[in-house]
Amino acid sequence: MLPPLPERMRPKNLSEYVGQRHLVGEGCILRNMIDSGNLSSFILWGPPGVGKTTLARIVSNSLEREFFTLSAVSAGVKEVREVIDAAKKNIFSSAGAPVLFIDEIHRFNKAQQDALLGAVESGTVVLIGATTENPSFEVITPLLSRCQVFVLKSLDAEDLDLLLQRAVHEDVVLKERNVQIKEKEALLRQSGGDARKLLNILEIVVDAKLGSNPIVIDNRSVTECLQENVAIYDKDGEMHYDIISAFIKSVRGSDPNAAVYWMARMLEGGEDPLFIARRLCILAAEDIGLANPNALLLADATFRIVHSIGMPEARIPLSECAIYLASSPKSNSANMAIDKAYEAARADKTAPVPLYLRNAPTKLMAQLGYADGYKYAHDYPGHFVDLEFLPESMAGKVFYEPQPNRHEDSLKAYLQACWPKYYSKK
Repeated sequence: MLPPLPERMRPKNLSEYVGQRHLVGEGCILRNMIDSGNLSSFILWGPPGVGKTTLARIVSNSLEREFFTLSAVSAGVKEVREVIDAAKKNIFSSAGAPVLFIDEIHRFNKAQQDALLGAVESGTVVLIGATTENPSFEVITPLLSRCQVFVLKSLDAEDLDLLLQRAVHEDVVLKERNVQIKEKEALLRQSGGDARKLLNILEIVVDAKLGSNPIVIDNRSVTECLQENVAIYDKDGEMHYDIISAFIKSVRGSDPNAAVYWMARMLEGGEDPLFIARRLCILAAEDIGLANPNALLLADATFRIVHSIGMPEARIPLSECAIYLASSPKSNSANMAIDKAYEAARADKTAPVPLYLRNAPTKLMAQLGYADGYKYAHDYPGHFVDLEFLPESMAGKVFYEPQPNRHEDSLKAYLQACWPKYYSKK
């Protein structure tokens, strides 16, 4: 029995690898590491289906290193130690230290990661980890400090189109079936930048049209086929994309009932509760923000609690937080303010700090006018002084614009009293 299309099309070397040009393109960091043979431990962080596992195998094969693999879902400390013991027997191989690839390394607990630390530090193994979650939160600091982190991106339309053409013309099965892709927009859209998902969809649609000659694929046929086969092709993808999207939009839309329903769907489907807790933290800052600053405190507390107690009890604080956030007033003013500030910072990266806002720790700096003219706010009535704090070229710019809600109304009143020239009372 033939393996699924994504496995049949898995690249075996860098010349076949699609995407991540910022890492494997000529002169880029991971390409240089392979070409030089100086392989050090690293973690591949990116969404599903962008080539993390494939890249780890290509790295190992290119350098002809022995390759061990563990899945963090099923492996424990015992399995980690067994692999390390096996690696020690090959440490003096002329090809170099064996590669230990750990898929979903974010699911390893502290004890499992501690068991890896000595072997990575001593060079017994070169660790390559793959994760869809931010390693800053999920990988212990001592292990993270010994690894470089490479960020992988979702595949763009050009990458996905190349994969489609290769599959149709090079796959041992599809090239015999006279597959013609008339329209590809639905294929690209449904894949969400995930190569594995794209190829799974293509195979499902082709299988649904067996007997046709040629097999013509257009947007309508893809949409109709997927409506009948969602459970087949989209188990992981649905949990990570479609349902989390519905959950986020339900909280943002102030519907606590829909929020807890979609959250229950995710938890019932095996979603990592910490993934949901992180999304709640983002929602609290991005969509509720200054309309209710307590929301961020509750979301942060929820994340810590979920991390401490785990499932099934974690479902209760998650439910409490989701309901609170959905039922809270909304504001994205903080998000809009930082976006505007980023835009201004990118437009003028060299705007000097006004001299009166600089410190003057030395006599020379004081003579040059550093700190001269600065007014200490607490020396003035109301602990406020009218002073320009932006660079001269940006004087008067307004990044934060309060939105109409009870909490920001009070912030706006204060700002109007302090800065009537920027925050008018109209």
